Amino acid sequence: MIAAIDKNLQRGIKLLEAISDEQYSDTSIPPYYSSIGANMRHILDVFACIFNGLNKKCVDFSDRERNQLAEQKTAHGIAYFKEVIEQLYCLEAEDFDIIISVTDDLGAGKVTANYTLGSALIQAHSHAIHHFASIGFIINQLGIELPDADFGYNPTTPKKELVK
Repeated sequence: MIAAIDKNLQRGIKLLEAISDEQYSDTSIPPYYSSIGANMRHILDVFACIFNGLNKKCVDFSDRERNQLAEQKTAHGIAYFKEVIEQLYCLEAEDFDIIISVTDDLGAGKVTANYTLGSALIQAHSHAIHHFASIGFIINQLGIELPDADFGYNPTTPKKELVK
């Protein structure tokens, strides 16, 4: 599990290493006017919520860090990615079965449910992939090349074969 999450998060680092701070923080693309940086920071905040609540076995996805520098400066975004990846590698396989209380606001107030740590990480990973797809739209509109062909694709999504 850790290797798959790491591989996906490395795609984010690769993108950030290839773009400017101006491209990273550009909020000019409709319909949401959200930047690459805002999406990246949000992705990493979800992982940070897991790690911040792990000792108490109480994770609150609505209590995000929202670090503005990680949203506006690629160097800070890269550092945030590396921090999350480092925390992933501190986990052991048996940790995935730990029961944690997970709280989130689903739009009608906060709801709490029991998860395993593994299920929370799977959710965060899937969430990252879907935000990468949104980032892919922004990248396209800004004329930036995708970091790789799998950026923003869920591994189970069928891909159209290119006709030559």
